[in-house]
This record gives sequence, structure tokens and C-alpha cells, in this order.
Amino acid sequence: MAGEVECEAGVSIEDLLRVLLPRGWFPPVTPGTKYVTVGGAIANDIHGKNHHRDGAFGAAVRELRLLTPAGETLICGPDREPDVFWATVGGVGLTGFILSARVRMLKVESAWLKVDYLRLKNLGELMRELERSDAGYRYSVAWIDGLARGASLGRGVLMRGNHALASELPARMSNILWPAARGRHNVPFDFPSFALNPLSIKAFNALYYALHPDKQGQLVDYDSYFYPLDGLENWNRLYGRGGFTQYQVAFPNETSERGLTEVLERLAAGGRPSFLAVLKRFGPANPGWLSFPREGYTLALDLPMRESLPKLLRDLDDRVVAHGGRLYTAKDALAGADAFRAMYPQVERFRELRKRLDPRGVLSSSLARRVGLVPRGGEALR
Repeated sequence: MAGEVECEAGVSIEDLLRVLLPRGWFPPVTPGTKYVTVGGAIANDIHGKNHHRDGAFGAAVRELRLLTPAGETLICGPDREPDVFWATVGGVGLTGFILSARVRMLKVESAWLKVDYLRLKNLGELMRELERSDAGYRYSVAWIDGLARGASLGRGVLMRGNHALASELPARMSNILWPAARGRHNVPFDFPSFALNPLSIKAFNALYYALHPDKQGQLVDYDSYFYPLDGLENWNRLYGRGGFTQYQVAFPNETSERGLTEVLERLAAGGRPSFLAVLKRFGPANPGWLSFPREGYTLALDLPMRESLPKLLRDLDDRVVAHGGRLYTAKDALAGADAFRAMYPQVERFRELRKRLDPRGVLSSSLARRVGLVPRGGEALR
């Protein structure tokens, strides 16, 4: 069907862009890196800057082929084997091996976006402006100063955009569907552990905020807008040999401001610098049993690993549960089974379906065992 692509699960977002963007088609949903496969996008039901408008990746999947651990190949979709389909969308690979998928693409006239930048003074202003942005912008995302406190807590820069029309581009842009490749840079060594600290992050955040004044109608190529870190190879070395952990939460509309305020206050009070803090607005959830996005707001953080960080994040997990929120399985490293079950009430339903698809307990993972999707130690072969 026109506007749909059928591909193997190992095809990446980058592959789709290389082949289809010059023909005027763009992925329906893309995360912050293009080095994600279609199979991975389905298994984690990835979301992008356009969830408020288009939903998560699973909403664009028309059909997929799944090889179950029992050796059966199933063709499933929203209207065909829907239980298997919606357990697989966001099911972190535990229902079987996704072999291929048919995905609806988005028609575009150019590889450029018209982006408006707006500085907001605090979290409340950001959230209200994001809500007002829903109708006018397909994409919206906010960078947040994770160390700002008091009246400036959650201050940030809102970046809202739409795909630029061909008529909106200067005549000098001869190849409007494939801009010149961005230069790539490399972080050649691990930064010393003391390089990222509250003072250095505070200075960086102040500089970033100052360098992004209000602007409207800026033309930005798709690569720079969607994948800023893809241009920096080995960027993880900025966190030193200790590495970092990602922490992403989502809260429903009614508790979002309270929940996000508590998360930001506790991190700021603990002097936990986040080199990257991103706020987005989610639209309605899809039927995925373990799909992360839900209507409300989501905050994603990259945090340098320190000895006391796991305890702080487990304490935050309790606050997330108390406010009816949830963590993103694709970025979670620490949550326990009790917290996960409270966040994802369809865990038992998922486990029952798995028994049918994987009767011998072949598929498992450290995440699945930790959060109770499979018994600890796996399911013994029978």
C-alpha cells in the first residue's frame, strides 16, 4: 500500500531515512538516535517528539511477523492476533523474535523543519506552553536545566517544529530532501570522573539557556533536530569510566506537575547533575500491555553513576508509584518487581500469554527477571 514500507526487523531508522527520505517519506516516529532497528522500535514501543500528535511507534505498525520460542511463525497486527501484537509492542522481546514488519510512513516535502525556540522561566510555564503547542506543532521537546532551584525550578528551552514545505525553503536549497551530511566529532578518551559535577553542569546549563533566546521559523535539518548526539561519537565517554544511567519517568496529567517537581527537587538537592534533561508531552496511550507512554508528561535524564545514586533512584521509584507514574523499560536499570507491577498493571496478563508463546521458558533477560516478567532464575526447561 502507498505510504507503507515492509522490511526486516534488523533494518534501522537510519536505513529507512537513507532509502525513503529522498523519495519524500519520513519515519512516523523516531527517538533521539537513528541507530535503532525497526524490531527494537517495536519491542520498546519507542516514542518521539510527536507523541502528542501521532502516538508511539506501535501505532504506525500495520502488521508484523513473529517467530515464537515454540517455533511457530505468527502474523499479527491490531486486527489479527491482537493480544499477541499488543503484548509484543513494548514487550521487550519476550514474546518471540520479530522477523519483519509493515509500517506506515509519513509523507514530507523536505528534510528540513521550521523550528520555534522559546525560553520559559520554570516547570509550570513549560508545561502550560507544551499543552498549548499540541495543536500547532507536530514535534515539541524541551531541554530542562536540571539544577535550577526555587522559582527557576525546571526552567528550560522549548523547541517546537513542523516539517518545512518546499515552498518555505530558500531557492538556494537545491536538494531539499537530502541535506549535506553533518560533520561527526569524536570524544577520544574518558573524561575524569570529577569533570561532570554540579558546578560544571550548572555552568553548562547557564550557557545553554543564554545561547537559546526566543526565535521563530528557524530552518533546521532533520539530523540536527532529531539526532543531535549522533554527531558526537563515543559521547558516553563524557561521563568517565564510571559511566551513567538513564532514568525516564511518565506521569499522568493530574499528577505530572507534582511528580516532576519532586523528582527535580530531589535530584537538585542531592547535587545530581544531569548533562541531559528532556521534557515532552504524551498524548493518549496505545493498547500495548507494557507500552511506556501514557497521556501526561515525561522527563528523561542522563545521570553519572555514583555510589549513592542507586539508592536515590529507588527512592524516586517510590515517589513515581505514589503519583501514578511509570518508568521506561528501555532505560531502566534498577527498578524492582513490586514497583514495576504497580506501574504496569497488565504484568500478569503478559505472563500468562508468555506461557502460551514460550511454554518451555526459553526467552529471558536480566530486566525480565528483575522486574518479575519471568521468575528469577528463568523458567526451567521441561
